[in-house]
Amino acid sequence: MSEGSADSPQPTSPPQPPPGHYALGHPVIGPRPLARTRSFTRRGGRMPRTHQAAWDRLSREVVLTVPRAHGDTSTVVETSYRLDVGEVFGRRAPLVVEVGPGSGDALVAGAVARPDWDFLAFEVWRPGIGHALAKMEAATGGPALPNVRVIEADASLALQTILEPGSAHEVWTFFPDPWPKTKHHKRRIVSDDFATTVRDVLTEDGVWRLATDWDDYAEAMREVLDAREDLRLVSTERAPLRPVTRFERRGTEAGRAITDLAYVRV
Repeated sequence: MSEGSADSPQPTSPPQPPPGHYALGHPVIGPRPLARTRSFTRRGGRMPRTHQAAWDRLSREVVLTVPRAHGDTSTVVETSYRLDVGEVFGRRAPLVVEVGPGSGDALVAGAVARPDWDFLAFEVWRPGIGHALAKMEAATGGPALPNVRVIEADASLALQTILEPGSAHEVWTFFPDPWPKTKHHKRRIVSDDFATTVRDVLTEDGVWRLATDWDDYAEAMREVLDAREDLRLVSTERAPLRPVTRFERRGTEAGRAITDLAYVRV
């Protein structure tokens, strides 16, 4: 039988799933849905011992259990779920929503400075939450701050449905991932769609506070938000409750300027 004849066995290729995002780069394990812009994509990882201990002590009180659309490890909150803020905090008080608190510098400092306000943070990076809980213990001498709750979820989706419209006195987005490469700019959380989500969450005259140490991201934020008629720039001064964070230190050490923006809902 000659090579390449019609009767020769033909080489076979491994099964190819449809286009998508392939788990671990494996051509057969996938596909998962195409990646979507997120506030932060990391979820797990080993915590330092002190952070894990703080998580073990405080997470049941601080980290809220919410129904998830795709199982316990999902960062997507079930869209039919609506959080009762008054029940969660046991009172009605001005609500600050923080998108991506990271290791909790602003979250803890704000909650300590304003015990008359409630703080609800959305974070998908569990080691960051553990670090925030450790900072909380250091600030209080042990107990949880009663005016702080954290939801382990993607804020860009959750805020579309989880809160009653007009719930938040302020929304904070401090040092979001800058995605510095041009091809990744579409992943930045501050977009026109997210601005609509924030606008809907804010009370009348509520304020969206942002900070970044990337000039081009600051310009992009201004371009998106200045074009809207429902948000008005009211300040470029440092946010009153924003402490100096490790992200800010890194930025200034690298020679980058810090930009603060505050927009009011109109």
